[in-house]
Amino acid sequence: MTGPLVRALRVARHYGDVVALAPTDFELLPGETVALVGPNGAGKSTLLSILAGALQPSEGSVEVHARVGWVPQRPAHYARLSARENLELFAQLEGVRDSHAAAQRLLERFSLPFEARPSGELSVGNRQRLNVALSLLGEPRVLLLDEPTASLDPGQRKRVWDVVGALHGEGGAVCFATQNVEEIGEHADRVVVMQDGHVVFAGPASEFEVEGVFG
Repeated sequence: MTGPLVRALRVARHYGDVVALAPTDFELLPGETVALVGPNGAGKSTLLSILAGALQPSEGSVEVHARVGWVPQRPAHYARLSARENLELFAQLEGVRDSHAAAQRLLERFSLPFEARPSGELSVGNRQRLNVALSLLGEPRVLLLDEPTASLDPGQRKRVWDVVGALHGEGGAVCFATQNVEEIGEHADRVVVMQDGHVVFAGPASEFEVEGVFG
């Protein structure tokens, strides 16, 4: 497919008189990595949640033409289940034929604990790595990541970006929200800057200027 894998058409989200996201157009093409940047409350998480189907827009629509993996900021797994149990459960929900083997591969890939320890007792970094691992079940072509490395150490961050790079190299697409300027320079092809629920810049990463973006 040569067209967008995900396209948002004038999507908006408001809560009464509060506008979390003004009407916004957005598309994610095969083989590109897009960074969403801006201060807290700019609308980045709202847009990503709408693209992922986790939040219904107040207006507008989203077209999805590929399987999507979604990594929200907060844990998206069951705190009473172990990492393995979470992976096996979500693999079954995704229709993965061998859920045990799929869980084993991801436990090893992300160096997650093998023991039957509730995931709610894991470190913040391990919980976030489990979030990323869960997003890869079903072999998505699109990854939507909301500040995926904010709580990770340098080695863990590299592991996540290696996954992103592999998907990008296979023609998949990635959109990630970040406030890490180095990640923008190292991983983004295109940058979308948001402020107060509006897109104020969208263009190649080479044209992005960080001054004034984060308030």
